[in-house]
Amino acid sequence: MANVCAMCGRGTTSANNVSHSNRKTKRTMKINMQSKKIAGVKAKVCAKCIKTKNK
Repeated sequence: MANVCAMCGRGTTSANNVSHSNRKTKRTMKINMQSKKIAGVKAKVCAKCIKTKNK
């Protein structure tokens, strides 16, 4: 998978789009990926991990 966080391993999840008439179609929910340098190495990390790393 291309959209996987290097720190926590979180990836895309699947869910449903629900219309007004309650019809359901599949969709993918992608995570907020950012490119960050961690210990001098460039890595793709999700925004949730960046926030917890800064604490």
